[in-house]
Amino acid sequence: MIKKKKLLFLSLLLLAMGDNLNAQIMQEKVDFNVWPKGELNSAYAQYFIGNSYLAPLETEKGGPVNVTFEPRCRNNWHIHHKSVQVLICVAGRGWYVEEGKEPLEMRPGTVVAIPAEAKHWHGAAKDSWFQHLTYMAKVEEGSSTTWLEPVVDAEYDKLP
Repeated sequence: MIKKKKLLFLSLLLLAMGDNLNAQIMQEKVDFNVWPKGELNSAYAQYFIGNSYLAPLETEKGGPVNVTFEPRCRNNWHIHHKSVQVLICVAGRGWYVEEGKEPLEMRPGTVVAIPAEAKHWHGAAKDSWFQHLTYMAKVEEGSSTTWLEPVVDAEYDKLP
């Protein structure tokens, strides 16, 4: 009987704490002192669902751009023509999805080299900020990006 009372008490305690615990662990945070958050990405906002931020890192010398995504933020499907996009996750958790392939979870240290002409998108996980460095490699003359349809909630919400 005492075990049942203790179990009931612990269950009620966990239930009562549940909302508070969920609020604390629901969103994975990013330390913006390590990688700068940057400025609101207003130039490309039309190609994103949610807010993203850009922090160029010596781009005038060919350096990468740090892109920060708030939770649930993602860019539209897009294709880079005549160039390879490289993504390096530096903080948080996000996704890289290439058409016809399984989604790739990105965590700090994950590197993706996206082949030219691959239809893809990338963005933050539902419960985490996400930062990646990006730069273009193997850039050929006439390179460009074609922005396509948004990644709608019904599609995005299928991710774990």
